[in-house]
Amino acid sequence: MNTIELNESGLLATCPSCGRRNRLPYERLGQTFRCGNCHTELRPPSEPLEVKSETVFDAVVGRSAFPVLVDFWAPWCGPCKMVAPELARIAAEGLGKWLVVKVNTEELPALAQRFHISGIPTLALFQGGREVARQSGAMPAAAIRQFIQQHSTVHETYR
Repeated sequence: MNTIELNESGLLATCPSCGRRNRLPYERLGQTFRCGNCHTELRPPSEPLEVKSETVFDAVVGRSAFPVLVDFWAPWCGPCKMVAPELARIAAEGLGKWLVVKVNTEELPALAQRFHISGIPTLALFQGGREVARQSGAMPAAAIRQFIQQHSTVHETYR
């Protein structure tokens, strides 16, 4: 189960020690966060996160201190299912360097239309609130990693 969710203000992380929900503002990603209750260190997400609304999408891509890789996908899409485990690897590898988020084009068709998504899966890379690169089609993790590194300024914060 995902212990981190996206919302308009930042990441909502459940403390692994005490279970308290904590807010990690997008603008401060890369800094050390501690639980407000027990002071356990809270790590950035290591798996793809689902975007549930346009407002949340705009907040995460517009305010994140990290580059944001967006996977535009649909549940019926075979290639989308093939790329899902590759994106999970990239999200785990990007711990403290980038975020991976998923936009279900069936649930958020206005976002797909707004970004002129004509084929899925489509990966779009956002940095500083703007789209910096786009690639359609399923890719292995190595190609996704290269895509991110080629088109963004990635900072290694966590190890």
